[in-house]
Amino acid sequence: MLAFENILQRIESEISQLQFTNPPKSLYEPIEYILSLGGKRIRPALTLMACNIYNNSIENAIKPALGLEVFHNFTLLHDDLMDEADKRRNKPTVHKVWNANTAILSGDAMLIAAYQLIGSTEHGHLKQVLDLFTQTAAEICGGQQFDMEFESRMDVSEEEYIEMIRLKTAVLLACSLKTGALLGGASQEDAGNLYAFGINIGLAFQLQDDLLDVYGDTATFGKNIGGDILCNKKTFLLINALRLANKEQAEALRSWMDKKEFDPAQKIQAFTSIYNELQLKQLTENKIQAYYDASVENLKALQVAPEKLTILKEVCDHLMHRQS
Repeated sequence: MLAFENILQRIESEISQLQFTNPPKSLYEPIEYILSLGGKRIRPALTLMACNIYNNSIENAIKPALGLEVFHNFTLLHDDLMDEADKRRNKPTVHKVWNANTAILSGDAMLIAAYQLIGSTEHGHLKQVLDLFTQTAAEICGGQQFDMEFESRMDVSEEEYIEMIRLKTAVLLACSLKTGALLGGASQEDAGNLYAFGINIGLAFQLQDDLLDVYGDTATFGKNIGGDILCNKKTFLLINALRLANKEQAEALRSWMDKKEFDPAQKIQAFTSIYNELQLKQLTENKIQAYYDASVENLKALQVAPEKLTILKEVCDHLMHRQS
C-alpha cells in the first residue's frame, strides 16, 4: 500500500504538470491560480487510496482523480463568487484578483477540463465512471441551489439541511471513493459500501466545517471566521439555534438577520454567544460523531483485509480532528 504522503506528492506533481495552453491565456490564468493555492487534495487522494486497496498500481486512476480535483476547484471558484467571499485558503478569491465575469468563464473552462480528464478513463470503466461523475455533478448543482434558497427561508429543517449538504459536499467524496474502487477492480458491493462511507464521512466533514466557521481560527482555517453568520447562511448550528431558542434569543437572532448594516464582529459575537447558551457546539459534535461511527460500519462491510484500510482510516480520523 502506498503511504498517504506519497499519494499527496504524486497528486501535487501531476497537478503542477497540468497544462492549459489554448488561447487566450487570460482564460486559463485563474485556473492555474486556484489550483496553485493547494488545499487538502482529499478528493483525488480518496480516489487513489480506494484504487490502491484493490490494486497495487494506481496509474489508471490518476487522470480521473485529477479530473475530480479540477471539478472540486471549479465548484469552489463559483461558490466563492456566489457567496461574495474574499478569501480562499488565506488568499484572495478569483473574482477578487480578476472580476466576476472572469470567474464565471474560467470556472466554465474548469468544468470542461474536468470532463476531459475523466474522459481519459480506460474504456472498460469509462461509461460507469462518467455516468457516476455526471450524476454527481448534477447533484452538486442541486445542493448549491438548495443552499441559496435556504438563505431566504426561516423554516429550514435539520433534515432538509442534511440532504442539502449530502448533495453539495458528500456526494463528491463518495464519487471519488467509488471511482477509485471501480478502477482498482472492486466488486460492485464493495464499491457501493465505499460510496456509503464517503456519504457519511462527507456529512461529518461538512458539519465540522460549520463548526470551524464559528469556533475555528482564521490563521489555520484559511477563511474568515463567521462568514456563514454574516451571510445568514442556514448552517446546522443556525437551524438548531432557531429551533431551540427561547423568545428572547429568537428575537435577537432574527433582528441581526434582518439588519442590512451592522458591525461584522458584533454580529458574529452575538450569534456565537447564543450558540454557546444553547450548547450547539456539543450538539454539532455529537452529530459529527454519529456520522463518523456510521462510516466506520461501512468500512467493516468491505470484503478486504483490515490492514488495507489502515491509511484510509487514519486520513479520515485526521479530517475529523482538523482545525482547518
